[in-house]
Amino acid sequence: MELRDDQPTQHEIGKRTYLIAPVEPLDVDGVRTVQVGTGIFLLAFLGLLPFWGRLEEEGQTWLLWMCLTGVGLGLLGTEYCKRRRGIRAERAADGE
Repeated sequence: MELRDDQPTQHEIGKRTYLIAPVEPLDVDGVRTVQVGTGIFLLAFLGLLPFWGRLEEEGQTWLLWMCLTGVGLGLLGTEYCKRRRGIRAERAADGE
């Protein structure tokens, strides 16, 4: 990690002054985010499962299928993000 003493850039727009700090963006690959979302959908599905009868009476079983679809798409998204992370790591290794 390199320590720098860069001063923030100032932009004046109208009567306001905005300071823009020279901060590097985070290198986020999205795997953890997709996994958390998938876990939330799984918990929602499991939480709604005991209420199957009541949901069926009220015509709301689509909630269960939505949660199950979220889990399925989340699993696909996790695999996609892992592959993308691997490809980015290979490209970074080739560039160095």
